[in-house]
Amino acid sequence: MMQIKKHSLEFEKPLLDLEKQLEDLLQSSKDSDLDFSKEIKGIERKIEQTKREVYSDLTPWQKVQLSRHPNRPYALDYVERIFTGFEEFHGDRLFKDDAAIVGGVAELDGRKVMVIGQQKGRNTEENLKRNFGCPNPEGYRKALRLMKMADRFSLPIISIIDTPGAFPGIGAEERHVAEAIAVNLREMASLRVPIIALVIGEGGSGGALGVALADRVMILENAYYSVISPEGCAAILWKDRAFSSDAAEALKLDASELLKLGIVDEILSEPTGGAHRSWDEVASTVEESLSRELSKLSKSKSENLISARYEKFRSIGQFVTGSP
Repeated sequence: MMQIKKHSLEFEKPLLDLEKQLEDLLQSSKDSDLDFSKEIKGIERKIEQTKREVYSDLTPWQKVQLSRHPNRPYALDYVERIFTGFEEFHGDRLFKDDAAIVGGVAELDGRKVMVIGQQKGRNTEENLKRNFGCPNPEGYRKALRLMKMADRFSLPIISIIDTPGAFPGIGAEERHVAEAIAVNLREMASLRVPIIALVIGEGGSGGALGVALADRVMILENAYYSVISPEGCAAILWKDRAFSSDAAEALKLDASELLKLGIVDEILSEPTGGAHRSWDEVASTVEESLSRELSKLSKSKSENLISARYEKFRSIGQFVTGSP
C-alpha cells in the first residue's frame, strides 16, 4: 500500500496534538527504558475523551471536509479489501479510456459481480491521471459498457461513488458529458440485474448520479451526496464561497438528512474519527452490508427489480400539480 502522509483538518488539531504527545512519550519510554505507563494511560484516556467531543456532533460542513480527507480510502482501496479476482477493463470503445472511472469483474463472497468505481489520486501525478476523480463523458460510456456487459451475463453491479462532479471542461462539453450521464440514467433504469450504489466520499451532482441509479443506495456516515457542492451553491446564492458552511447546512447533504428524505437507504458507520483512521474496519462494514443487500436483491425477479427501481426514484421529492 502507498505510504500516505498524515493530514489533519482544522477541527481535528486538538486530537492530533494529543496523539503526537502520545507518540513522543512512547518513543521516550522506548529510548530511555523508563516506565511512563501512568502518563501513557492518562493521555490515552484524554485522546478517547477528545475523540468523543470532536466527532460526536459534527456540522454538515465538517462532514464534507471529512468526506474529502486525502487519507480516506478510495474506490480501489475498497476493491482490494473486499473483492477477490478483480480484473479491470479499459476504454469506452468510442474515444479512449478514462482513468477517473475504473471497473471490471470480481467476486464478492464467492459471487461474481461487476464493480465500477470513481477513483481519485493520492499525489499530483495520480490526480492528473485520474483527473482528480472527475469523469469525462468517455468514463460514463465505459461504465455503461460494463453495466450492459453485466446485464448480458447476469452479474450484479456494485457502483462506488466518490467524485466532486463530472469534469466541466470544454472537451467534456464537446463530447456531450450531459448526454452521456442522461443515457446512463435511462439505461440503468432498465437493467435486469441488481444494482447497489455506495457513496464513500464525495457524491457531487450528476457526476455521481450518472453511475448511482440503483436498487439500493448506501452512504458512509461522513460522506455527502448533493445536487451541487457547498462551494458552488455558496457562489450562486451568496455570491461568495465563504458561505460554504451555510450552504452545506441548507443543502441537507449529509447522510442523516439524506436518509430522512429517502434519497439513501442505509448509512454505514465509520470508525471514530472517520474512514481514514481504519481502512480495514470500514471495509469490513462495507463488505458485510454489500453481501447482505446483494443476497436480498438476488431473490427478486428482473421485472420486479425494474419496477421497484422506477418507483424508488419517482417517489423522491414532492410535486404539486394544478393551475398557478
